[in-house]
Amino acid sequence: MSPRSKKEYIEVTSLRYTKVSRKKKSAILDEFCATCKCHRKHAIRVLRGFKRFIKHKIKKRGRNPLCHQESILKPLKQIWLAANLPCSKRLKVILPLWLPGYAKFFDPLPLPVIQALKKISAPTIDRLLAPVRTQYKKRGRTTTKPGTLLRKQIPIKTNQ
Repeated sequence: MSPRSKKEYIEVTSLRYTKVSRKKKSAILDEFCATCKCHRKHAIRVLRGFKRFIKHKIKKRGRNPLCHQESILKPLKQIWLAANLPCSKRLKVILPLWLPGYAKFFDPLPLPVIQALKKISAPTIDRLLAPVRTQYKKRGRTTTKPGTLLRKQIPIKTNQ
């Protein structure tokens, strides 16, 4: 029996199996086991859990993401750059202060985008700005090293 014909047979038998009483199910199972050459428990599992040829989409749990849109990412990135690359926790506090100024210098934002930017959490900001941060990785690192001039000027008392 080819895989295609086996699927068709399982479909027909499964529809028959679900509609009949318990006594008649035993006869259908016997027939199915003889035709497909499988044991009884496997036949029960196949006939009870048969899905049609349609592939079902797996729905993700939780609500749909509101912040993963280009309309939110663009102003967030521009404010982050203008504020001198603060961390996400500081940027969350800065956002409500910078949004009125953003509308003056750049294009005005629609109300849903402003509300989303005010509600956005610090970890979400981190996730959104992760690809952008890689470009500005080296900026802000200091290259100064402790010198001996300052060390010589500070008197250190010892217990001698």
